[in-house]
Amino acid sequence: MFDPGKVLPGLVIFLILLTFPFWYGKGRTAPPPLPVDTPEIQKLSVKKCIEPTPFMKASHMELLNKWRNAVVRDGNHLYANHEGKKFSMSLSQTCLGCHSNKEKFCDACHNYSGVKPNCWSCHVVPQEGRT
Repeated sequence: MFDPGKVLPGLVIFLILLTFPFWYGKGRTAPPPLPVDTPEIQKLSVKKCIEPTPFMKASHMELLNKWRNAVVRDGNHLYANHEGKKFSMSLSQTCLGCHSNKEKFCDACHNYSGVKPNCWSCHVVPQEGRT
């Protein structure tokens, strides 16, 4: 029943196929995309988002979820950032006012990360993002 002439080569082939993606890539990963400043951002004299860049890169979706809940459930439409400056809680107006190139700014990172945010199930897709 145990035929080492067939089992051992079979196990070796199995292990090679199982580990192929790891040793073939040798730890290489694709470089993350760099967000491209949109024409609206290039026009600004002070390039500053509503919160610091590291926070926005890491937590923008949590912030947008909090905004959605505050606007829809509580009727609160103003957001005060860490400096006390107030902004309208609006993806379409506040965020897309500067980040107007959805394809190069939003989609590049979302596609790289493999996430599909459901923003556009409620919000109107920006003009350049339509097909």
